[in-house]
Amino acid sequence: MNMLIDGEWHTDAGEYTDDDGSFERQETSFRDRVRDDPDAEFQPEAGRYHLYVSYACPWAHRTLVIRALKGLEDAISVSVVDPYRDEDGWQFTPEKEGCTRDPVLDADYLRELYVEADPNTTGRVTVPVLWDTETGTIVNNESKEIMRMLDTEFDDIAANDVDCYPEGYQDEVDRILDDIYDPINNGVYRAGFATKQGPYDEAVEDLFAALEHWDEVLEEQRYLAGDRLTEADIAMFTTLVRFDNVYHTHFMCNVQYIREFDNLWPYLRDLYQTGTADRREGTPNDRAESETSRDSGVAGTVNMDHIKEHYYTTHPDVNPHRIIAQGPDLAFDAPHDRDELPGGPPSALTATSADD
Repeated sequence: MNMLIDGEWHTDAGEYTDDDGSFERQETSFRDRVRDDPDAEFQPEAGRYHLYVSYACPWAHRTLVIRALKGLEDAISVSVVDPYRDEDGWQFTPEKEGCTRDPVLDADYLRELYVEADPNTTGRVTVPVLWDTETGTIVNNESKEIMRMLDTEFDDIAANDVDCYPEGYQDEVDRILDDIYDPINNGVYRAGFATKQGPYDEAVEDLFAALEHWDEVLEEQRYLAGDRLTEADIAMFTTLVRFDNVYHTHFMCNVQYIREFDNLWPYLRDLYQTGTADRREGTPNDRAESETSRDSGVAGTVNMDHIKEHYYTTHPDVNPHRIIAQGPDLAFDAPHDRDELPGGPPSALTATSADD
């Protein structure tokens, strides 16, 4: 495990698994909040916050999706790290396609931002990171909390009237986020990083039992919480969109492809196409690679080249030769017929697509 210990970078700080061979995810370390409150230390202001992400990381991807759906691209700037992560951690390589420089410190590595925020910090250096340019520190590096802040605290400066944590659904959204985390969101990692047969078998069985459950739920309703697009769908999307290209092969989650599920596959296509105009022109990666397109759709946050490069080259214990699998080429743009079910995406997103 590569991590900071008392502000110093270490490349031999332990293992990701416990003695039983089970994957253990470490807690994030910066947990302050942006709040729409005049007394809050961190208040929502356009141009104040900077978001550090990797297109490859499903946890960082959550924040990109909510930023796009809310129309916060002009209010919250973004830096994208290199998808390949070696023993030095996440790196800024602006010369590489789809990557950017760090405009805050002109840093070479993301860990420099962590040390700037806390010279004695101890922990893994992860994305996403929400940086406050006014006070010069990290506000938060927990994806679920950043997603919630962007969703609920920036309404006054968001371009789109989109609420993914609506009243009347909040308890259900929180329940679903908890329910899908361990077996699905983290479950693919539990399977992929297991070092013994027992923990791997348990993770895969939990994963596909959960996928089958939600496939049945989605037969009768458009979204996980019913007829409204919510944060739960965003959290599910960033795992599902990586599944057939990465998790099925690289993490040995090969009981079934997502494209073989009757309802999860059209549901995934529905989410991918949310807030998106006619996408028959160009490839998914052409559309996703830069901020200049100002694409507010979910598809514009997906960069499959970065996703595949990261997973297949960054885990030598899993893939020692770092060979990137070629397929599959999935038709995320194909019709899904999910609009025949009650509900749908927020009107602000469907209006944008119609105008385009």
